[in-house]
Amino acid sequence: MGPLHGLRVVELAGIGPGPFAAMLLADLGADVLRVDRPGAEPPFGRTDVDLLTRGRRSIAVDLKHPDGVATVLALAERADVLLEGFRPGVTERLGLGPDECLARNERLVYGRMTGWGQDGPLAHTAGHDVGYIAVTGALHAIGRAGGPPQVPVNLLGDFGGGAMYLVVGVLAALLERATSGRGQVVDAAIVDGTAHLSTMLLGMLAGGLWQDRRGVNLLDTGVPWYDVYETADGGHLAVGALEPRFFAELVDRLGLPGASRDDPAALRALLTDTIRTRTRDEWAAVFEGSDACVAPVLSYAEARDHPHLRARGTYVESHGTPQPAPAPRFSRTPGALDRPPPSPGQHTREALTDWGVRDVDALLATGAVHQP
Repeated sequence: MGPLHGLRVVELAGIGPGPFAAMLLADLGADVLRVDRPGAEPPFGRTDVDLLTRGRRSIAVDLKHPDGVATVLALAERADVLLEGFRPGVTERLGLGPDECLARNERLVYGRMTGWGQDGPLAHTAGHDVGYIAVTGALHAIGRAGGPPQVPVNLLGDFGGGAMYLVVGVLAALLERATSGRGQVVDAAIVDGTAHLSTMLLGMLAGGLWQDRRGVNLLDTGVPWYDVYETADGGHLAVGALEPRFFAELVDRLGLPGASRDDPAALRALLTDTIRTRTRDEWAAVFEGSDACVAPVLSYAEARDHPHLRARGTYVESHGTPQPAPAPRFSRTPGALDRPPPSPGQHTREALTDWGVRDVDALLATGAVHQP
């Protein structure tokens, strides 16, 4: 059933971090109702692989129709949370902004997901993950010395600095509501969350323990005992032997008992040459079960079969598609993957009826809502 069983969430459909936040709430048991536009197409061309929409039902609502807006307001009256990821001012123009929704339901937590935030000189400007992490300093920090910044796909901005902070904000607002009895607006911005994720590095920078240059620091490949090395078969081995006892285990397993950290350049060359003498999987066998903090670099396809991840059920196959299992885990109320990704509008009649919306047939007849 999940720890959020009984929580009702309205999600105004978007892309990227907003759907991920809604997916996480659904994974943990919330009843999430996704509001799609009529005629919407799955972003990847197939509904079954649009995994960010898993675990919830979809209704199709025409938000340009006055009865469509009234329908969403009726849902907001019955909801605990509303999530939206439009540019600032869009939901206000639709008549679905925080003022309208909170006037209907003062206990509503209204979660807003944007890149730039609800205010500031760039608030109304278009953007994507790479731009948001660029201006925070985080992108500058990722890459090798002398090379360009390396794009960490959209894990750092959209999902780490964006969606996860939206979920934390929503859950915190729900916890506060238990005392005050009132909802509030959560302004989650990718620039804010990404900057917040950098807190430790900024502390190290202030203390003189980090340079504002990439590839020259302890955790960014600046030292040879924390880096990635190529193996004989073109694979890679991740080495993270930071502590002295882990480093000792590393060089022992490599057959380099006399190696030390005193000359980092010589050590890097030695590690590079040594690790290149065997394949990735041969080295994985050498380091299996050790405290050397060494791991093979696996692809997503390979990761599903890693013995540890397989034992934990980190990846599962649900409704015919391999995907990550719900996380984190709970001892009494585990999350579950109970619904596959819906096609847009698939549950319009069923879900509106379940949520107690009146005259669903009339809404369908006027075109305010659609049932494919």
